[in-house]
Amino acid sequence: MMDFIDLKTQYKNIEAEVNARIKTVLNHGKFIMGPEVFELEEKLADYVGSKHCIGVASGTDALLVAMMALGVKAGDEVITTPFTFIATGEMIALLGAKPVFVDIDRQTYNIDSTLIEKAITDKTKVIMPVSLYGQCAEFDAINAIANKYQIPVIEDAAQSLGATYKSSKSCALSTIGCTSFFPSKPLGAYGDGGACFTNDDGLAATMKQIRVHGQDRRYHHPLIGINGRLDTIQAAILLAKLDIFPNEIELRSKVGALYSELIREQLPEIIPPYIESYNASVYAQYTIQVENREHILEQLKQSGVPTAVHYPVPLNKQPALKTNEFDLPIAEELAGKVMSLPMHPYLQSVEQEKVIQALQV
Repeated sequence: MMDFIDLKTQYKNIEAEVNARIKTVLNHGKFIMGPEVFELEEKLADYVGSKHCIGVASGTDALLVAMMALGVKAGDEVITTPFTFIATGEMIALLGAKPVFVDIDRQTYNIDSTLIEKAITDKTKVIMPVSLYGQCAEFDAINAIANKYQIPVIEDAAQSLGATYKSSKSCALSTIGCTSFFPSKPLGAYGDGGACFTNDDGLAATMKQIRVHGQDRRYHHPLIGINGRLDTIQAAILLAKLDIFPNEIELRSKVGALYSELIREQLPEIIPPYIESYNASVYAQYTIQVENREHILEQLKQSGVPTAVHYPVPLNKQPALKTNEFDLPIAEELAGKVMSLPMHPYLQSVEQEKVIQALQV
């Protein structure tokens, strides 16, 4: 059976490094906020090109901490996309704020930057685009609008760490960048984890306080915070994986390029991912667009090819966030057409050819 994401091969390639890193943590016993957390933060900040990196407990917590640091509160509005995982809208609602959904670009699936300005009101506190499927959103246009209205931007980069936008790396494109280390992400831990990135010293200090219950020194809590710390063992695992991350990004790019080549040659009725010429996607997912999705999903299942659908229900249709206030025809249409094929750095070309053959049955 083919793997949708192959973490076993990755582990075999770095088994000694991972085990040594974990053993070091077990030996020093600093399981909460141990030295590996700060080592990882330093290395990730350097990798991304950001002044600060703040490790947190999950990608979801990263969004929450970022919005808390920017003062998002009940009654505020946060402009975002409906075509994403629930966490994006969920954390806005958790703070009592209102998700204001803007439709997506038909080609990239990211928020349509041309529609953002007319969604701004005097209650708009943050603009939060998602860099979906591993490709960054249109940040020049988004930041220009944000600067015009003096609104901070949070990049939900849960799927795009390692991607580039016009030679700058994801997570260093806005006021705060937030990523996830969920195991299936391009840089994944063996449990939950996440990080926030910023060049703002004040925001960095605030986010560091928020992740430890709002504490600035022991038992002194100027802010309301959360228990949002990155686990030391997960940081240790990520340090081992970070060494091979650049090479894995290159391998992902090759896998993505071959898929697209084969689809264009053999399956003209299927739409492969569209990557802007100035972007480099990290291919968190390889997502195609089809007309008869349920039939194709079953067809691939019968051929032993695993698939996934990200995301079949846009946030405006989710029971917890349901609203008819916004006009979102493209997101609602494409939610019924997208599906993702197996994607990981170690996917062999013969396996990709099997996937393409299964699509032709």
